[in-house]
Amino acid sequence: MTPMQEPDPRRDCQTIARHLATVAFPWDTTRALELALFRTFAATRIGGLLHGSGEFEKRPQKRYDDTDLLVSEIIEHGFDSARGARAIARINALHGRFRIANEDFLYVLSSFVFEPIRWNVRFGWRRMTESETLAWFWFWRQIGERMSIRDIPEDYAEFERYSRQYEADNFRCTVASQRVALATRELFAAWFPAPLRPLVRNSIHALLDPPLLAALALRPAPRWLAWLAERTLRTRARALRWLPKRRQPKLRTQLPRLDYPGGYRIESLGPPAADQADGATALRCPFSGQNGAAGSATER
Repeated sequence: MTPMQEPDPRRDCQTIARHLATVAFPWDTTRALELALFRTFAATRIGGLLHGSGEFEKRPQKRYDDTDLLVSEIIEHGFDSARGARAIARINALHGRFRIANEDFLYVLSSFVFEPIRWNVRFGWRRMTESETLAWFWFWRQIGERMSIRDIPEDYAEFERYSRQYEADNFRCTVASQRVALATRELFAAWFPAPLRPLVRNSIHALLDPPLLAALALRPAPRWLAWLAERTLRTRARALRWLPKRRQPKLRTQLPRLDYPGGYRIESLGPPAADQADGATALRCPFSGQNGAAGSATER
């Protein structure tokens, strides 16, 4: 018999990433990528562009669903599949409407790499292996190449250093960033009954680190709630170790969506081109001042 070949993080990254996101850690991956959104909002140029488009404030649920579906198509089918290639082509077409700096693309890509890994370290029912961690990195790196993002580090630690330095250089408190963050926070809160929404809002704050909260002008959660949120997620992780392990993938592309009751076409995801014209002027200069800053945002 031929010995079973060990998975190679680079060669087998599509298979490993799919298993991580749909079988091993589906709920955790989704929550981590939601937190990654908040990190991208805190960057001045990214937050300004997203606010200028108006999509997060006018149609937050559709904006969330479209992003979720495009990312899930790539994860579930792989970037080399026909559907994965169509999803990447659609992402490129949507981004191609704007002038986006390569360094901003790099940072968004890095947030999709590192936030799920950091979440796993804090709250995973088991730690990702080194091979799984590297496979997740190579999976997103190869997506970045297909998006024509330049200068993506080939070394995991080097990419993480880039991500941290970008945050130090670009996280700033602006009205644009805060408004997009608040619109997204309200979307998540709206998924729960009204009496629970204040707790949900503060629980989101509890999961964001101090530099990110400051950049978005959001109040830190009360200490007791930060402790409770951390303890609850760690207790969940311990409980999952004793439960039967998931065998079938949980596919987000199969979830019902109010905006798409009859299904969706990949090429129709995202705002139509006509909607972008309304925000064209704002996208060139969403706010007065350096880097799109509009002075201090009001703390919420």
